[in-house]
Amino acid sequence: MAKQQNSFLSWLSLAPVLLFAWLSFTAVLVIAMNIIYPDALAWPF
Repeated sequence: MAKQQNSFLSWLSLAPVLLFAWLSFTAVLVIAMNIIYPDALAWPF
């Protein structure tokens, strides 16, 4: 039971780190796309 509790606590501590990494990646992607294609409200394909 202690091993199961320890793995659950490590998962809880990993989840915010992964969320922060994913949100940082998304923010960098959005910023880069706005630098390459400024004010692109509609993509002309």
